[in-house]
Amino acid sequence: MPEDLIRNLKFDERGLISAVVQDHQTDEVLMLAYMNAESLARTLQTGETWFWSRSRGELWHKGATSGNTQRVVDLRLDCDGDAVIVRVDPKGPACHTGARTCFFRGAQEADAATVGQTGALPAPAGRGDSQVALVDVPAMELGILLQDLYVLIQERKDQRPENSYTTYLFNSGLDKILKKVGEEAAETIIAAKNEGSAELGAEITDLLYHLLVLMAERDVSLRDITAELTRRLGRPANPKYSK
Repeated sequence: MPEDLIRNLKFDERGLISAVVQDHQTDEVLMLAYMNAESLARTLQTGETWFWSRSRGELWHKGATSGNTQRVVDLRLDCDGDAVIVRVDPKGPACHTGARTCFFRGAQEADAATVGQTGALPAPAGRGDSQVALVDVPAMELGILLQDLYVLIQERKDQRPENSYTTYLFNSGLDKILKKVGEEAAETIIAAKNEGSAELGAEITDLLYHLLVLMAERDVSLRDITAELTRRLGRPANPKYSK
Protein backbone atom coordinates (compact mmCIF):
# COMPACT_ATOMS: atom_id res chain seq x y z
CA MET A 1 0.00 0.00 0.00
CA PRO A 2 1.27 3.53 -0.77
CA GLU A 3 0.58 4.61 2.83
CA ASP A 4 2.80 1.86 4.23
CA LEU A 5 5.62 2.75 1.83
CA ILE A 6 5.47 6.45 2.63
CA ARG A 7 5.28 5.78 6.38
CA ASN A 8 8.54 3.82 6.25
CA LEU A 9 10.53 6.46 4.37
CA LYS A 10 12.83 8.98 6.06
CA PHE A 11 11.94 12.48 4.89
CA ASP A 12 14.27 15.33 5.86
CA GLU A 13 13.43 18.25 8.15
CA ARG A 14 11.64 19.95 5.23
CA GLY A 15 9.55 16.85 4.58
CA LEU A 16 11.45 16.04 1.38
CA ILE A 17 13.24 13.03 -0.06
CA SER A 18 15.67 12.87 -3.00
CA ALA A 19 14.25 11.20 -6.12
CA VAL A 20 16.61 10.01 -8.85
CA VAL A 21 14.75 9.49 -12.13
CA GLN A 22 16.19 6.77 -14.35
CA ASP A 23 15.28 5.46 -17.80
CA HIS A 24 14.14 1.89 -17.20
CA GLN A 25 15.38 0.68 -20.60
CA THR A 26 18.84 2.31 -20.77
CA ASP A 27 19.52 2.82 -17.01
CA GLU A 28 20.48 6.41 -17.88
CA VAL A 29 19.98 8.88 -15.03
CA LEU A 30 17.60 11.55 -16.34
CA MET A 31 17.22 14.00 -13.46
CA LEU A 32 17.33 14.57 -9.72
CA ALA A 33 14.30 16.10 -8.05
CA TYR A 34 12.58 16.14 -4.67
CA MET A 35 9.38 14.55 -3.43
CA ASN A 36 7.27 15.04 -0.34
CA ALA A 37 4.69 12.57 0.92
CA GLU A 38 1.91 14.02 -1.23
CA SER A 39 3.89 14.09 -4.48
CA LEU A 40 5.08 10.53 -3.87
CA ALA A 41 1.50 9.45 -3.21
CA ARG A 42 0.34 11.08 -6.45
CA THR A 43 3.19 9.41 -8.31
CA LEU A 44 2.08 6.02 -7.04
CA GLN A 45 -1.61 6.72 -7.67
CA THR A 46 -1.33 8.21 -11.17
CA GLY A 47 1.61 6.23 -12.53
CA GLU A 48 3.40 9.45 -13.61
CA THR A 49 6.04 11.43 -11.76
CA TRP A 50 5.08 14.24 -9.41
CA PHE A 51 7.60 16.30 -7.47
CA TRP A 52 7.84 19.16 -4.98
CA SER A 53 9.21 22.48 -6.24
CA ARG A 54 11.40 23.97 -3.51
CA SER A 55 11.44 27.37 -5.23
CA ARG A 56 7.68 27.68 -5.78
CA GLY A 57 6.68 25.75 -2.69
CA GLU A 58 4.15 23.62 -4.56
CA LEU A 59 3.56 20.28 -6.26
CA TRP A 60 4.42 19.92 -9.94
CA HIS A 61 3.50 17.22 -12.39
CA LYS A 62 6.41 16.50 -14.72
CA GLY A 63 5.32 17.27 -18.27
CA ALA A 64 2.10 19.08 -17.30
CA THR A 65 3.07 22.07 -19.47
CA SER A 66 5.70 20.58 -21.80
CA GLY A 67 4.02 17.24 -22.48
CA ASN A 68 7.27 15.46 -21.49
CA THR A 69 5.64 13.16 -18.95
CA GLN A 70 7.32 10.17 -17.31
CA ARG A 71 5.41 6.89 -16.93
CA VAL A 72 6.53 5.10 -13.78
CA VAL A 73 7.70 1.54 -14.34
CA ASP A 74 9.32 0.81 -11.00
CA LEU A 75 10.21 2.57 -7.76
CA ARG A 76 13.14 1.49 -5.60
CA LEU A 77 14.30 2.58 -2.14
CA ASP A 78 17.86 2.87 -0.92
CA CYS A 79 19.04 0.89 2.11
CA ASP A 80 18.40 3.75 4.55
CA GLY A 81 14.99 4.67 3.14
CA ASP A 82 16.00 8.31 2.63
CA ALA A 83 16.14 8.33 -1.18
CA VAL A 84 14.27 6.70 -4.05
CA ILE A 85 14.99 5.75 -7.62
CA VAL A 86 12.05 6.18 -9.97
CA ARG A 87 12.48 4.08 -13.11
CA VAL A 88 10.39 5.56 -15.91
CA ASP A 89 9.44 5.39 -19.53
CA PRO A 90 10.05 9.03 -20.55
CA LYS A 91 7.89 10.78 -23.11
CA GLY A 92 10.34 13.37 -24.42
CA PRO A 93 13.38 15.02 -22.78
CA ALA A 94 13.75 15.26 -19.02
CA CYS A 95 15.73 18.50 -18.88
CA HIS A 96 14.16 21.96 -19.22
CA THR A 97 16.92 22.79 -21.72
CA GLY A 98 15.53 20.20 -24.11
CA ALA A 99 18.28 17.67 -23.38
CA ARG A 100 17.29 14.05 -22.84
CA THR A 101 18.98 14.07 -19.43
CA CYS A 102 19.87 16.88 -17.03
CA PHE A 103 23.34 15.33 -16.68
CA PHE A 104 24.65 16.10 -20.16
CA ARG A 105 27.75 18.12 -19.20
CA GLY A 106 31.10 16.75 -18.08
CA ALA A 107 32.65 18.19 -14.91
CA GLN A 108 35.76 19.15 -16.87
CA GLU A 109 34.02 20.39 -19.99
CA ALA A 110 36.32 22.86 -21.72
CA ASP A 111 35.41 26.51 -21.94
CA ALA A 112 35.41 27.23 -25.66
CA ALA A 113 34.73 30.94 -25.38
CA THR A 114 36.77 32.98 -27.84
CA VAL A 115 38.19 36.08 -26.21
CA GLY A 116 37.93 39.16 -28.39
CA GLN A 117 35.71 37.58 -31.03
CA THR A 118 33.10 39.98 -32.37
CA GLY A 119 29.75 39.34 -30.77
CA ALA A 120 31.15 36.91 -28.22
CA LEU A 121 31.11 37.29 -24.48
CA PRO A 122 34.57 37.25 -22.83
CA ALA A 123 35.63 34.27 -20.76
CA PRO A 124 35.36 34.81 -17.00
CA ALA A 125 38.43 36.45 -15.52
CA GLY A 126 40.87 34.24 -13.69
CA ARG A 127 39.90 30.99 -15.42
CA GLY A 128 43.01 29.39 -16.85
CA ASP A 129 42.98 26.69 -19.52
CA SER A 130 44.42 24.14 -17.08
CA GLN A 131 41.96 24.89 -14.28
CA VAL A 132 38.95 22.72 -13.59
CA ALA A 133 35.93 24.97 -13.11
CA LEU A 134 34.17 24.35 -9.80
CA VAL A 135 30.39 24.01 -9.74
CA ASP A 136 28.82 27.41 -9.10
CA VAL A 137 25.93 26.40 -6.86
CA PRO A 138 24.29 29.88 -6.66
CA ALA A 139 24.38 30.11 -10.46
CA MET A 140 22.77 26.69 -10.74
CA GLU A 141 20.07 27.72 -8.26
CA LEU A 142 19.43 30.90 -10.26
CA GLY A 143 18.92 28.88 -13.42
CA ILE A 144 16.45 26.58 -11.65
CA LEU A 145 14.60 29.52 -10.13
CA LEU A 146 14.34 31.32 -13.47
CA GLN A 147 13.00 28.17 -15.11
CA ASP A 148 10.45 27.63 -12.31
CA LEU A 149 9.38 31.28 -12.47
CA TYR A 150 9.04 31.14 -16.25
CA VAL A 151 6.85 28.02 -15.98
CA LEU A 152 4.69 29.76 -13.37
CA ILE A 153 4.37 32.87 -15.56
CA GLN A 154 3.39 30.68 -18.52
CA GLU A 155 0.72 29.04 -16.36
CA ARG A 156 -0.62 32.47 -15.41
CA LYS A 157 -0.75 33.37 -19.10
CA ASP A 158 -2.70 30.22 -19.95
CA GLN A 159 -5.03 30.11 -16.92
CA ARG A 160 -5.45 33.84 -16.06
CA PRO A 161 -6.32 33.36 -12.35
CA GLU A 162 -8.02 36.30 -10.65
CA ASN A 163 -6.17 38.62 -8.26
CA SER A 164 -2.84 37.87 -9.95
CA TYR A 165 -0.49 40.69 -10.97
CA THR A 166 0.86 38.53 -13.78
CA THR A 167 -2.68 37.99 -15.07
CA TYR A 168 -3.19 41.76 -14.94
CA LEU A 169 -0.12 42.29 -17.12
CA PHE A 170 -1.19 39.73 -19.72
CA ASN A 171 -4.75 41.08 -19.78
CA SER A 172 -3.39 44.61 -20.24
CA GLY A 173 -1.46 43.59 -23.34
CA LEU A 174 1.99 44.03 -24.86
CA ASP A 175 2.18 47.83 -24.52
CA LYS A 176 1.61 47.63 -20.75
CA ILE A 177 4.24 44.91 -20.40
CA LEU A 178 6.73 46.96 -22.43
CA LYS A 179 6.01 50.01 -20.30
CA LYS A 180 6.74 48.04 -17.12
CA VAL A 181 9.99 46.66 -18.59
CA GLY A 182 11.03 50.23 -19.40
CA GLU A 183 10.13 51.46 -15.92
CA GLU A 184 12.02 48.64 -14.22
CA ALA A 185 15.05 49.21 -16.46
CA ALA A 186 15.07 52.91 -15.51
CA GLU A 187 14.74 52.06 -11.80
CA THR A 188 17.62 49.60 -12.14
CA ILE A 189 19.79 52.34 -13.63
CA ILE A 190 18.90 54.72 -10.81
CA ALA A 191 19.64 52.08 -8.17
CA ALA A 192 23.01 51.40 -9.78
CA LYS A 193 23.98 55.02 -9.23
CA ASN A 194 23.29 54.75 -5.51
CA GLU A 195 25.57 53.19 -2.92
CA GLY A 196 24.92 49.68 -1.68
CA SER A 197 23.82 46.59 -3.58
CA ALA A 198 20.57 45.58 -1.84
CA GLU A 199 18.43 48.11 -3.70
CA LEU A 200 20.11 47.27 -7.00
CA GLY A 201 19.55 43.55 -6.44
CA ALA A 202 15.87 44.16 -5.79
CA GLU A 203 15.47 46.27 -8.94
CA ILE A 204 17.32 43.72 -11.07
CA THR A 205 14.96 41.05 -9.71
CA ASP A 206 11.93 43.15 -10.70
CA LEU A 207 13.43 43.69 -14.15
CA LEU A 208 14.11 39.97 -14.63
CA TYR A 209 10.53 39.12 -13.69
CA HIS A 210 9.07 41.60 -16.18
CA LEU A 211 11.47 40.39 -18.87
CA LEU A 212 10.22 36.84 -18.30
CA VAL A 213 6.64 38.09 -18.65
CA LEU A 214 7.63 39.76 -21.93
CA MET A 215 9.28 36.53 -23.10
CA ALA A 216 6.14 34.55 -22.34
CA GLU A 217 3.97 37.15 -24.09
CA ARG A 218 6.12 36.98 -27.23
CA ASP A 219 6.74 33.21 -27.03
CA VAL A 220 10.48 33.48 -26.42
CA SER A 221 11.67 30.56 -24.29
CA LEU A 222 14.64 30.23 -21.95
CA ARG A 223 15.93 27.67 -24.43
CA ASP A 224 16.04 30.44 -27.06
CA ILE A 225 18.09 32.61 -24.71
CA THR A 226 20.40 29.69 -23.91
CA ALA A 227 20.99 29.08 -27.61
CA GLU A 228 21.80 32.75 -28.22
CA LEU A 229 24.19 32.93 -25.25
CA THR A 230 25.87 29.75 -26.50
CA ARG A 231 26.36 31.38 -29.90
CA ARG A 232 27.79 34.55 -28.35
CA LEU A 233 30.19 32.52 -26.23
CA GLY A 234 31.57 31.14 -29.47
CA ARG A 235 30.62 27.59 -28.65
CA PRO A 236 29.40 25.17 -31.33
CA ALA A 237 25.64 24.74 -31.53
CA ASN A 238 24.41 21.99 -29.24
CA PRO A 239 21.65 19.85 -30.81
CA LYS A 240 20.28 19.25 -27.31
CA TYR A 241 19.11 22.87 -27.29
CA SER A 242 17.53 22.75 -30.74
CA LYS A 243 13.81 23.36 -31.00
